[in-house]
Amino acid sequence: AGSSYSRNMLLACLITNANGLDMLDHVSLTVVDLERAERFYDAIFAALDVPKVGSDHADAWIGYGERSDADHPERSYFSVRLGPAPDDAPRRHYCFKAPSRAAVQAFWRAGLAHGGLDLGAPGLRDYHAHYYAAFLFDPDGNHIEAVCHRADAD
Repeated sequence: AGSSYSRNMLLACLITNANGLDMLDHVSLTVVDLERAERFYDAIFAALDVPKVGSDHADAWIGYGERSDADHPERSYFSVRLGPAPDDAPRRHYCFKAPSRAAVQAFWRAGLAHGGLDLGAPGLRDYHAHYYAAFLFDPDGNHIEAVCHRADAD
């Protein structure tokens, strides 16, 4: 089990409903090489303190975060599935919350070290005064981001 931060705040850019729950319960993406993707996602999620909850290559999946249930509806889950290469959709991306700017930097370094391509080094962005993010393509071309919104997270 990971920290409560990683269990509760896996996915960023989520819309919260009137009950205080994140709109998205789980998200999946596809990759053409599951073993390569596993090395990459293990590394970036370790940098973000997100637990790996399973991997079954025979059933073609890897999972991170924790699934919601009746006692923990606040949880979020991310799965990587074997499938076709992602289609060309340059505006689509997956954004993960980071607990600190150091975690954003670790995410970016880990991604580059495990086959990712740089789409934007860690740094402040124009979205708000403390939006600190880094952007990568995973080895299959999925566009991913890590962001820290906290002013005190230097």
